[in-house]
Amino acid sequence: MPVLDVKIPPLGESISSGVLAKWHVTDGTIVKKDQPLFELETDKITSEGTAEAAGKIVLKVAAGTEVKIGDVVATVDTDAGPVSAPPPPVSAVKVENKAAAAPSAPVMSSSSLPSSPAVRRVSEETGIDPTSVSGTGKGGRVTKGDVLAVAEAAPASPSPQSKTETKATPAAAAVSPAAATPTDRQSRRKLTPLRKRIAERLVQAQHEAAMLTTFNEVDMSAVMALRAKYQDDFVKKNGLKLGFMSFFTKAVVHALKEVPAINAQYAGDEVIQNHYYDIGVAVSTEKGLMVPVIRGADQLGMAEIEKAIGDAAKKARDGKITLADLEGGVFTITNGGIFGSMLSTPILNAPQSGILGLHAINERPMAVDGQVVIRPMMYLALSYDHRLVDGKEAVTFLVKVKQAIEDPSRLLLSI
Repeated sequence: MPVLDVKIPPLGESISSGVLAKWHVTDGTIVKKDQPLFELETDKITSEGTAEAAGKIVLKVAAGTEVKIGDVVATVDTDAGPVSAPPPPVSAVKVENKAAAAPSAPVMSSSSLPSSPAVRRVSEETGIDPTSVSGTGKGGRVTKGDVLAVAEAAPASPSPQSKTETKATPAAAAVSPAAATPTDRQSRRKLTPLRKRIAERLVQAQHEAAMLTTFNEVDMSAVMALRAKYQDDFVKKNGLKLGFMSFFTKAVVHALKEVPAINAQYAGDEVIQNHYYDIGVAVSTEKGLMVPVIRGADQLGMAEIEKAIGDAAKKARDGKITLADLEGGVFTITNGGIFGSMLSTPILNAPQSGILGLHAINERPMAVDGQVVIRPMMYLALSYDHRLVDGKEAVTFLVKVKQAIEDPSRLLLSI
């Protein structure tokens, strides 16, 4: 009887262990080849393990267990039963979706399309079974809006069993109703490896660098007018919108070329000078902040940058990000403005020597040519390692970014 071991796969030289945060299947069920089986959380990324063959799965490790690379966490009997097992009762499907947020939960439509991460998340929150929802997306796919519409029309209450299973999942992002009641004054949950590593790196960055922050402000009128003028043509040609991040990415590359000290790294008694422009763009996910890197930003056009940022953000939020996507950046841009932040002092993304914080765009009265006018203004914050970067260089860098945003034609002329 051929029985295959399901092992924790290698994820990179720097990762030796993690936490098996969630099973996407239940013990004894029939799985399909390439079906997602479990979610593994490490101190750097979250990844999914998939089935190498179809068959009956037997779980060997409980969710929440710390495992090492190469550990056997389940077995698959490839001779057991037909692959197309009869569907479980609707109530059982709901429990499985609620407890495990199974990425492979089938959408019961003519095309049997898998649920997207957004649909799975909303299904997990509302208790709505996506297999019972009529999809309005492409090819009959169930969308997030479809599930929310059903939830608003007839909110579903998760069963006691699903609440219990959610409570048992150590990687739950929020405390479940079973873990905390309205009368509880406190509740506790264990930090995930990723969240713990983020905390460690933030403290480490402040302890190991002479970090300082310099501020400036930028008038967004020119960029906003440029976007409004060419947005329709840009979308028609490229199939995506022209955002602000591509302008700031280009402006940062321009400024790094003018102030190379910020494109360097401190390494003991040496200084590593970078001569390439791989720019990290911070992305907020349910599991914490991640910084995927846009490679060779100096060689990319605006549309290519917008696409690269969009693709990287989607991978991060869908839990598909890899170590290779996060490593090697020389500078980071973080945009707190999307959450309404007026001003902040961003923390360095070690070993980088600089990070640019963007903030909310607010109309403010400004003095221009002796007249008071209303302009859409944004505060910029540059945090930098003072061991490598002097105040003059930091100010010059911000001025170069400001000039490029307020007069985008400078980017074309490299001045």
